[in-house]
Amino acid sequence: MGVDPRQILAGFLTVTMFVMLANMIKRDHFDSVKTPAAANIRLNKNPGVEQSLAKFPGGVSTGPWQDDEWQELKPCWTKPDLGNAEKSTGFVTFSLTNGPEYHVSQIADAVVVARYLGATLVIPDIRGSKRGDKREFEEIYDVEKFIKSLEGVVRVTKDHPSGLSAQNMAVVRVPNRVTEEHVEEYIAPIYRTKGNVRLATYFPSMNMKEMGKSKADSVACLAMFGTLELQPEVREVVDSMVERLRTLSRKSDGHFVAVDLRVDILEKKGCLGGDGMKTCYGPDEISSFLQKIGFDKDATVYLTQTVWHGSLDSVKESFPKTYIKENIMPADKKPKFLESESSEFAKVIDFYICSESDAFVPAISGLFYANVAGKRISTGKNQILVPATISEASASATDFISSYITKKNHLAYSCFC
Repeated sequence: MGVDPRQILAGFLTVTMFVMLANMIKRDHFDSVKTPAAANIRLNKNPGVEQSLAKFPGGVSTGPWQDDEWQELKPCWTKPDLGNAEKSTGFVTFSLTNGPEYHVSQIADAVVVARYLGATLVIPDIRGSKRGDKREFEEIYDVEKFIKSLEGVVRVTKDHPSGLSAQNMAVVRVPNRVTEEHVEEYIAPIYRTKGNVRLATYFPSMNMKEMGKSKADSVACLAMFGTLELQPEVREVVDSMVERLRTLSRKSDGHFVAVDLRVDILEKKGCLGGDGMKTCYGPDEISSFLQKIGFDKDATVYLTQTVWHGSLDSVKESFPKTYIKENIMPADKKPKFLESESSEFAKVIDFYICSESDAFVPAISGLFYANVAGKRISTGKNQILVPATISEASASATDFISSYITKKNHLAYSCFC
């Protein structure tokens, strides 16, 4: 008896659908890694987004680069003003900690709290992971633009009030993406008693999926996406490194892919979640992933690893144009930005290069991935490729676009439309 070709086609399509579904489940898990105290996340069920490969002169595709067909997003919020908002004589203080992926959220929470309390926000310092590693805000960020962006929204001062002390300053733990309801119930009573508060943000969830609307949305959106800019010298270093990567990428029309791959984090972090799903990928796995989704040996790859590690050789062998910071940073800038004992400059540089690359691959799940994704969404750079183990010889890059993009469930989509 002959075999009906339609049955063969139906069987092939069924297998293909199951493979695509498996990849979608993996992406969702990678985007949803939570800390043990994570809150419930409500997903936005927006439809997926169509993708296509970029075509370069002559109609030849030189890799899975996405073209510029994405609709440009604009801020959905209007800048709020103080108006008749309550004003008080107290202060809200805080520090920026753990790197730029945390700074974005810490700024947003502090602005929301200060506005609700009618308090004056004190410009934060920046503290690294090592004891005594402390910097002024203006060493990394543009303090004048920060203050100007919040004019009429919340009062801001650069000077730490001389009268503040441990006796009249209460330390308050604040959940990331704090709501006005939380401020009223848990923070306002302490503020009214003490007159001042110092905030310490904690993160119930390590992703940035949309949790629903609140009255603080316009304030939080402004604070998260409209206040932080690099100070000129740091901005110049990032720009020069991005330009260097584009110059090295002539065969791919100036495109490059940034991969958040830090060996020290991989060594500390178990790559299997509690349910057995992967939450990070090593150098060999990333090299295989990039090859199978269509990046060829001429692709330029930027890795966030600061000092070269032998385990990265497999990436270099597959992609000879693989670089880390020391390869592309101007020599005269290395003593200050790369060779100092503090790692804050290196973290900031990585965050902004990953935000501005043509494609971004997060080898490690967590807040760095989540907030880089938010910054990319706000600027229309939507080619975020979540790695997976691919059993086939090749696969379409579009099957691995982050669910932050395909489902439009990132917080950024509540701020841009």
